[in-house]
Amino acid sequence: MTARALIVTLAMDEASFDWFQALRARWFPPERNMVPAHLTLFHNLPGTELESVRASLRAACAETPPMNLAVQGPWSLGRGVAYRLNSPVLTAFRARLAGAFDPWLTPQDRGGFRPHVTVQNKADPAEARALLERLQHAFEPFEVIGEGVLLWRYLDGPWEAVDRLAFTGA
Repeated sequence: MTARALIVTLAMDEASFDWFQALRARWFPPERNMVPAHLTLFHNLPGTELESVRASLRAACAETPPMNLAVQGPWSLGRGVAYRLNSPVLTAFRARLAGAFDPWLTPQDRGGFRPHVTVQNKADPAEARALLERLQHAFEPFEVIGEGVLLWRYLDGPWEAVDRLAFTGA
């Protein structure tokens, strides 16, 4: 059996995660909602490199303090809605890891990094437009605290939690 791909996401503070998760539970098509709310840092790292990936994550997390991310509001995915987040610290953290993971990066992970949390996807375009307008009207800026990273194994749809590593830098 081939080792399953690995996914790396940001571990958010509980209140922010719960807020995004509630939106996702309400608006994501239920038959497609197989994973929790997340901000993906890397979509597809080789499962055969689990220990190398984990070691790189551990080293980077040890040098990184918890970080604030500005939630900049909802934006259209065409057939869904996501919230954009901004943090120069997160962007630098991800770039450092991208250097460590360079031999394994897929075109998707080599592309531009646009931090976001998807709350609806693969919905009817009219439904997505209506939700975008609704969420834009109600949006008030807030901050998410990035507490670390989550490492997942891809299981052909759902994900399996592998590890949670905290930001412990000063």
